[in-house]
Amino acid sequence: GLNYFHANALAIALCAILNYMAGDRIVFRAPNPAVQKERTTMVNKSSRVLLCLFSLAALAFLLRIPPASASELQPETLKAWNAYVEATERRIASELASENGFLALDFRNTAESARERQALSRGEIPVMALQTRGCDDKKIPISDGMIHHWRGSVLIPGVTLDFILSRISNPGLEDTRQEDVLDSRVLEKTPGQLRLFLKLQRSKIVTVVYNTEHLVRYRRHEPGQASSSSIATKIAELERIPGGGEREKSPGNDSGFLWRMNSYWRYQQTSGGVIVECESITLSRSIP
Repeated sequence: GLNYFHANALAIALCAILNYMAGDRIVFRAPNPAVQKERTTMVNKSSRVLLCLFSLAALAFLLRIPPASASELQPETLKAWNAYVEATERRIASELASENGFLALDFRNTAESARERQALSRGEIPVMALQTRGCDDKKIPISDGMIHHWRGSVLIPGVTLDFILSRISNPGLEDTRQEDVLDSRVLEKTPGQLRLFLKLQRSKIVTVVYNTEHLVRYRRHEPGQASSSSIATKIAELERIPGGGEREKSPGNDSGFLWRMNSYWRYQQTSGGVIVECESITLSRSIP
């Protein structure tokens, strides 16, 4: 599923919000009962994929990493992650403030941007790997860890931006009811932001369960445009203990499959619906 929900998974439409909601399904309700069935059919597939985008980067490596012993998050690894995130957020802030575009696809070259828009109009879900570079345009080195950086976009037909933002700001149980979300709740809600709890599970070669908390912020820009971000403020891997209970491992001293997870969202109203972009960045241990 974004990173289960990245993520995926808005995180969970927000794959976090929606980390949920991200990181794999948001059920978009049509305001008019007469068109509920038709609109639900159009939206269900796109919304599931949208939420999967959030967890994509966080979970993709689970397909190929064998069970491993504990791995400790090193200070230099965290320093590199922070530098990577700061550089990425500077670029995103610059794009959001630009008068030359709003969506990330607007800042690709003309031909690539046109191809992506055409793919969206056909109902496709473009996904691409990204890499942020430092101020000197050099790759930001990272030791004892891996940064997974992805961007995906989808056109959700037949809905409005107001409707999507209402679900982001007022998530219900149906917004987080998905295979990989074992439990979810809103911890705190204030104007423009939410704190969410998500208990996440992913089973591939190995099964990993986490207690996670996410700070989700959202805001409007020009008419028909909005953005949001989901930052994981807690990621605690769980382990089984005798008697069938669970306990949290010390964050940063665990299996190392998911140490950090951020997602950044953009929403733009179009004549055919709403284009949603999710940019997901996660940190894991290096592949053994």
